Amino acid sequence: MAIKKQPTEERGEERKERIETRAIVDEMRESYLDYAMSVIVSRALPDVRDGLKPVQRRILWAMWSDGLTHSARFRKSANVVGVVLGRYHPHGDSSVYEALARMAQDFSLRYPLIKGQGNWGSIDGDSPAAMRYTECRLTKIAEELLIDIEKETVDWRPNYDDTRT
Repeated sequence: MAIKKQPTEERGEERKERIETRAIVDEMRESYLDYAMSVIVSRALPDVRDGLKPVQRRILWAMWSDGLTHSARFRKSANVVGVVLGRYHPHGDSSVYEALARMAQDFSLRYPLIKGQGNWGSIDGDSPAAMRYTECRLTKIAEELLIDIEKETVDWRPNYDDTRT
């Protein structure tokens, strides 16, 4: 049995805790489903407005703000990953690099958003090379997604440590 504590107030007395007895199966089912749904809604499903996941949006914005347009020189993927981690996404480099690599693979997306140089993996399941061996920049179509970003058509929110919006 799981115990769920809920604070209650009784006639001006100090707060007391009421213990609710629940079957562990019910508690686990409810807690897991709540957590799973929050993950799916906030991370796993692409946003209906642009079809991008938050990590993809952060990568594209970081590259755009650093001037990595389709006509710019290629930059090391490790540099881009570091910028994204430092500014917007403090969750680990592997998730950022995997998202970046997927956006560079012409077999993963109909229109790749990142132009890559180096080994970005294969349709047969070969993994991309380490980020220190690959280079990237935005494609023209990615720039089209971002072209009107300066017109403030998107609600901006602060990043994880409130240093950037």
